[in-house]
Amino acid sequence: MMQHDPRLRAAARAIYDACYPTEEWSLFPFEEAEKYGTVEYRQAVEGAQAARAEFAREGEQLPLPVA
Repeated sequence: MMQHDPRLRAAARAIYDACYPTEEWSLFPFEEAEKYGTVEYRQAVEGAQAARAEFAREGEQLPLPVA
């Protein structure tokens, strides 16, 4: 999914880096968390998707995630 939407991936990374800034917060940097699909990564993606929905203009249809 994320490889198809670079803006959503960038948003997820920004959220991940803000919420999990050091190894004390998460064992993996973003790329590894993405590779392994960690809970922290999935939370960042969920946050990015929620933010995208909030920023969408009224009447704008958002693309469905590709699974």
